[in-house]
Amino acid sequence: MAARKAAFGALLTIVIAYAVYPYVTLYRLGQAIRHGDQATLQSMVDWPAVREGIKEDICDFVIDDPPEVKHANQLPPFGAGFMRGIAMNAVDTSVTPEALVLAVQQPKASPAPKRATVSVAWAFFDGPSGFVVDLSTPGQATPIRLKMDLRDGGWQVTRVWLPPDLLSGAKTRT
Repeated sequence: MAARKAAFGALLTIVIAYAVYPYVTLYRLGQAIRHGDQATLQSMVDWPAVREGIKEDICDFVIDDPPEVKHANQLPPFGAGFMRGIAMNAVDTSVTPEALVLAVQQPKASPAPKRATVSVAWAFFDGPSGFVVDLSTPGQATPIRLKMDLRDGGWQVTRVWLPPDLLSGAKTRT
């Protein structure tokens, strides 16, 4: 009977540790961003995968033609490929640990609010090795969504979905 209790206790400990681990990783990620720890950010985020995901979103939302143009079999506007290349290069240079740290550390024009500007709105498992986090930001109706995957025993950010308002801002800049 004592052996069963010990086994049950060990199993319960493992399950609790597994359930808490992504939340601890999310906290560590926030601390790395706040303190400008580029090395930790480098290891906790799959930057190439995140950049590719953002490029897909930009192509889908910003650069691609509207559905009525696609169905009419019209040619894309002159320079569409050029604009796609510019957008892709911009993502490659601006979605990095260094750029994230620089963006967070820039001085604000107004005094900093007492609470964080980004907060976790929702976070939960979407599978045995997947965890999804919605981050709410002031002024954004739609949250920023992060996907973390369990890789080699550690949780790592593998995809980021930006809100349409941010992507439409990219559209005005291209």
